[in-house]
Amino acid sequence: MHELDPAFQAPIADWADVRRWRKAERERLIAARLAVSADERAAMSARIAKGLDAVIGDIDGRMVSLYWPFRGEPDLRPCMDEINARGGRTALPLVIEKGQPLVFRAYKHGDKLVKGVWNIPIPETGDPVFPDIVISPVVGIDPNRYRLGYGGGFYDRTLAAMPFKPMVIAVGYELQRIPTIYPQAHDIPMDHLVTEAS
Repeated sequence: MHELDPAFQAPIADWADVRRWRKAERERLIAARLAVSADERAAMSARIAKGLDAVIGDIDGRMVSLYWPFRGEPDLRPCMDEINARGGRTALPLVIEKGQPLVFRAYKHGDKLVKGVWNIPIPETGDPVFPDIVISPVVGIDPNRYRLGYGGGFYDRTLAAMPFKPMVIAVGYELQRIPTIYPQAHDIPMDHLVTEAS
């Protein structure tokens, strides 16, 4: 079938096969993302920021978790200052332990950062917070908004453990759209997707 339709993907039912496929797909998509010039990624990030503003709407009094960009992810750090200036609050996710949910800590420009897991900057201090809106970068995403991440399951575990359901917005580039991630029972779809084209 793949010779007639290049987009065709044979169904994969076995979790071991899905894991192998996801690993290879992650590598392919990250390489494609990193192949885009830094200037073009910056321009796409600016368009994503505008799209996010439209999806989020009124930010006053709401806590928004963003992220520190890693391996060519959209850079939305300028959004933090704008959210705080418009009456919102911002937070960053922290990996505390492998196999455990993320913890969110309040953060605004000027707060002290230290190196966390994978040398990603995290707030040095602060109490955990529960964001109203979680902005999640993707490695890949399918038409049903199932997110392919780095494979640690942190966002799925975190969303499942939160005391209330936040609005979850996936962000990525158009080149990261894929036909399926072969979603499993533990995968949680995102509420919205924002790319440089949407």
